[in-house]
Amino acid sequence: MDSSATFYVKGLMPPLPEPKLVILDRDGVINYDSSDYIKTPDEWKPIPGSLEAIGRLKRAGYRVAIATNQSGLARGYFDQYTLANIHQKLQQMLMDCSDTQIDLIAWCPHGPDDGCSCRKPAPGLLNQIAEECKVNLKGVWFIGDSLKDLQAAAAVGARPVLVKTGKGLDTARLSELPNEALVYADLAEAANAFLKGNS
Repeated sequence: MDSSATFYVKGLMPPLPEPKLVILDRDGVINYDSSDYIKTPDEWKPIPGSLEAIGRLKRAGYRVAIATNQSGLARGYFDQYTLANIHQKLQQMLMDCSDTQIDLIAWCPHGPDDGCSCRKPAPGLLNQIAEECKVNLKGVWFIGDSLKDLQAAAAVGARPVLVKTGKGLDTARLSELPNEALVYADLAEAANAFLKGNS
């Protein structure tokens, strides 16, 4: 799709008899967020337990994808090359920690006033991931820390899951949360609950 950019890790998505997928937001879910944006690889720091949680999901046979708004590109805070280096750091740390990697990273490079179809809460990124992974998103967990994440999940019939890291504590206080939203302390707790419920 021309509405968003995609980083695709080749060779980590072999055909599965029943494709299984979990989708994650990035900032505030996997790594610490910042009101000043994550602009360099040095600023990208994983939340404790998040990389191990992704490793557990992967070992259980799930593909793991990321859907992330990256308006810092449109704002000129960093470029595509820097974003690729940030994602390379994520992948390398995952490999070092859990001997695995994220299968697919899809991001929106637009600003909030650009009127695109991929910036969450619009569902474009999730639809792109579904197309790439050949998965029906109904009931697929999308784990995020913002209302926009939960709204994007609800728009495609995915299961909205909120973690209280990043913006999550403030989001949990909002009255607009989808009724079906699940809430966990962090990605580690969410992954454990997910795997327990699907064992």
